[in-house]
Amino acid sequence: MLSSGRGTGELCVQTLSMAVTGDETAATGDMPAYQIRTPTTTLPQGVVMAASPGTLHSPQQLAEEATRKRELRLMKNREAAKQCRRRKKEYIKCLESRAAVLEVQNKKLMEELKSLKDICSSKTD
Repeated sequence: MLSSGRGTGELCVQTLSMAVTGDETAATGDMPAYQIRTPTTTLPQGVVMAASPGTLHSPQQLAEEATRKRELRLMKNREAAKQCRRRKKEYIKCLESRAAVLEVQNKKLMEELKSLKDICSSKTD
Protein backbone atom coordinates (compact mmCIF):
# COMPACT_ATOMS: atom_id res chain seq x y z
CA MET A 1 0.00 0.00 0.00
CA LEU A 2 1.10 3.53 -0.70
CA SER A 3 0.10 6.55 1.31
CA SER A 4 0.18 10.14 0.23
CA GLY A 5 -0.39 13.15 2.45
CA ARG A 6 -2.85 15.74 1.23
CA GLY A 7 -2.73 17.98 4.23
CA THR A 8 -1.65 18.01 7.83
CA GLY A 9 -3.22 15.14 9.65
CA GLU A 10 -5.08 13.91 6.57
CA LEU A 11 -4.04 10.53 5.37
CA CYS A 12 -5.36 9.20 2.13
CA VAL A 13 -4.66 5.53 1.64
CA GLN A 14 -4.74 4.30 -1.88
CA THR A 15 -4.76 0.57 -2.51
CA LEU A 16 -2.95 -0.82 -5.45
CA SER A 17 -4.19 -3.81 -7.32
CA MET A 18 -2.02 -6.23 -9.14
CA ALA A 19 -3.19 -7.53 -12.47
CA VAL A 20 -1.56 -10.02 -14.79
CA THR A 21 -0.75 -8.48 -18.12
CA GLY A 22 -1.63 -10.14 -21.41
CA ASP A 23 1.90 -11.61 -21.56
CA GLU A 24 2.12 -13.65 -18.38
CA THR A 25 5.84 -14.41 -18.64
CA ALA A 26 8.58 -11.88 -19.02
CA ALA A 27 10.60 -11.97 -22.23
CA THR A 28 13.81 -12.86 -20.37
CA GLY A 29 12.59 -15.73 -18.23
CA ASP A 30 9.69 -17.74 -16.93
CA MET A 31 8.77 -15.39 -14.05
CA PRO A 32 5.28 -13.90 -14.45
CA ALA A 33 5.23 -10.22 -15.38
CA TYR A 34 2.82 -8.13 -13.30
CA GLN A 35 1.52 -4.65 -13.86
CA ILE A 36 0.54 -2.45 -10.92
CA ARG A 37 -2.36 -0.10 -11.47
CA THR A 38 -4.62 2.02 -9.31
CA PRO A 39 -8.33 1.30 -8.93
CA THR A 40 -10.57 3.00 -11.48
CA THR A 41 -13.27 4.01 -9.00
CA THR A 42 -12.89 7.07 -6.81
CA LEU A 43 -15.01 6.29 -3.77
CA PRO A 44 -14.68 8.39 -0.63
CA GLN A 45 -12.84 6.69 2.20
CA GLY A 46 -15.12 4.39 4.18
CA VAL A 47 -17.60 3.85 1.33
CA VAL A 48 -18.09 0.21 0.43
CA MET A 49 -19.22 -0.60 -3.09
CA ALA A 50 -22.04 -3.17 -3.04
CA ALA A 51 -21.81 -4.12 -6.72
CA SER A 52 -19.76 -3.24 -9.75
CA PRO A 53 -20.57 0.14 -11.34
CA GLY A 54 -22.00 -1.49 -14.47
CA THR A 55 -24.67 -3.35 -12.50
CA LEU A 56 -26.06 -0.38 -10.55
CA HIS A 57 -29.29 0.72 -12.25
CA SER A 58 -32.24 2.82 -11.29
CA PRO A 59 -35.66 1.17 -11.06
CA GLN A 60 -36.59 2.79 -14.38
CA GLN A 61 -33.50 1.31 -16.06
CA LEU A 62 -34.30 -2.10 -14.58
CA ALA A 63 -37.88 -1.88 -15.88
CA GLU A 64 -36.64 -0.83 -19.33
CA GLU A 65 -34.15 -3.69 -19.35
CA ALA A 66 -36.88 -6.16 -18.35
CA THR A 67 -39.15 -4.79 -21.09
CA ARG A 68 -36.34 -5.02 -23.65
CA LYS A 69 -35.57 -8.62 -22.63
CA ARG A 70 -39.29 -9.51 -22.79
CA GLU A 71 -39.62 -7.99 -26.26
CA LEU A 72 -36.53 -9.86 -27.43
CA ARG A 73 -37.85 -13.13 -25.99
CA LEU A 74 -41.25 -12.60 -27.63
CA MET A 75 -39.61 -11.81 -30.97
CA LYS A 76 -37.49 -14.95 -30.80
CA ASN A 77 -40.56 -16.96 -29.81
CA ARG A 78 -42.51 -15.59 -32.80
CA GLU A 79 -39.70 -16.58 -35.16
CA ALA A 80 -39.46 -20.04 -33.61
CA ALA A 81 -43.25 -20.49 -33.90
CA LYS A 82 -43.13 -19.37 -37.53
CA GLN A 83 -40.40 -21.92 -38.31
CA CYS A 84 -42.33 -24.61 -36.43
CA ARG A 85 -45.47 -23.93 -38.50
CA ARG A 86 -43.41 -23.97 -41.72
CA ARG A 87 -41.81 -27.30 -40.81
CA LYS A 88 -45.22 -28.74 -39.89
CA LYS A 89 -46.64 -27.71 -43.27
CA GLU A 90 -43.69 -29.32 -45.06
CA TYR A 91 -44.16 -32.48 -43.00
CA ILE A 92 -47.89 -32.62 -43.80
CA LYS A 93 -47.19 -32.09 -47.52
CA CYS A 94 -44.65 -34.89 -47.40
CA LEU A 95 -47.16 -37.20 -45.68
CA GLU A 96 -49.88 -36.30 -48.19
CA SER A 97 -47.62 -37.01 -51.17
CA ARG A 98 -46.50 -40.28 -49.58
CA ALA A 99 -50.14 -41.24 -48.98
CA ALA A 100 -50.94 -40.47 -52.63
CA VAL A 101 -48.00 -42.61 -53.82
CA LEU A 102 -49.05 -45.46 -51.52
CA GLU A 103 -52.67 -45.25 -52.74
CA VAL A 104 -51.51 -45.54 -56.36
CA GLN A 105 -49.21 -48.42 -55.43
CA ASN A 106 -52.01 -50.13 -53.50
CA LYS A 107 -54.37 -49.75 -56.46
CA LYS A 108 -51.78 -51.28 -58.82
CA LEU A 109 -51.14 -54.17 -56.45
CA MET A 110 -54.86 -54.84 -56.12
CA GLU A 111 -55.23 -54.87 -59.92
CA GLU A 112 -52.22 -57.19 -60.19
CA LEU A 113 -53.69 -59.47 -57.53
CA LYS A 114 -57.00 -59.57 -59.39
CA SER A 115 -55.32 -60.38 -62.69
CA LEU A 116 -53.23 -63.14 -61.05
CA LYS A 117 -56.36 -64.57 -59.45
CA ASP A 118 -58.06 -64.54 -62.85
CA ILE A 119 -55.08 -66.29 -64.45
CA CYS A 120 -54.93 -68.86 -61.68
CA SER A 121 -58.67 -69.52 -61.78
CA SER A 122 -58.65 -69.86 -65.58
CA LYS A 123 -55.85 -72.46 -65.42
CA THR A 124 -57.67 -74.56 -62.87
CA ASP A 125 -60.81 -74.67 -64.98
